[in-house]
Amino acid sequence: MSDLMKIASNIQAMQSMNSLSRINDRMGMHQLRLATGKKINSAAEDPAGYQLAKSLETRRRGLDAALQNVSQAKNVMNVGEGGYQNIMDILQTIKEKATQAADYTLSSTQRHSINAQAETLIEEIEDIVSETTFNGASLLDGTYQGAFHTGEAGSDQLLISLGNADSAALGVDSLSLATANGASSAIATLSSAINTLSNRIQDAGEYKIRLSTKERTLSVAVTNTEATRSVIEDADFAKEQMEVMKLQILQQTAVSSLVQANAAPQVVLSLFR
Repeated sequence: MSDLMKIASNIQAMQSMNSLSRINDRMGMHQLRLATGKKINSAAEDPAGYQLAKSLETRRRGLDAALQNVSQAKNVMNVGEGGYQNIMDILQTIKEKATQAADYTLSSTQRHSINAQAETLIEEIEDIVSETTFNGASLLDGTYQGAFHTGEAGSDQLLISLGNADSAALGVDSLSLATANGASSAIATLSSAINTLSNRIQDAGEYKIRLSTKERTLSVAVTNTEATRSVIEDADFAKEQMEVMKLQILQQTAVSSLVQANAAPQVVLSLFR
């Protein structure tokens, strides 16, 4: 006997209803993807893909934080190097004054005047050392040491330390240009101080080179990690829209089929005419 002759259970209508329900569920999923831009919106859709996408997102966020740390470290180096360069300019100026004071054609009064200028410049070195700070930390007094995280793992660190650049550390705190002999001795002392400070600046420059390399490496890693996550998790809008259009047609045909299936049992009435 045909199912059409059974009116207690409309099997064709039930089948059409089930098909319509599945189509609506699929359409809802694709519309959600279009609304969120993500292909995976819950673990139920793709458990393995969801876990992998979240793992990649965690890694990318860690790399982003490390990239910010590297940028901060470069800022520290820029501030520190700027302070070193200012002190270098002062040392060069004092050496010029010492060379001038060592000339025996100058009078004692002129040498005392030059010595006063040198003492003022040495005080300026101390001011630069005390004022060159980053987030309250002194950079040039020999106490600055930091471990900057340059990767997502806790072990990815770059240890940075900046050498002391005050007048005592450079050996210029007790210079005297008041006499020709004192000025002559000061020239050698200042040459040594300039060499010492040049090494400090070189160290800062090498740190900046390493940080720039790490910055480029992290930028590439962030891009590649995000690209991989995008392939797994992000929705292809063209494909999703195509699926929605297909499902809209199927939805309409399923509704039409359901209407016909509900009307079919009325044929039974013709048996009683």
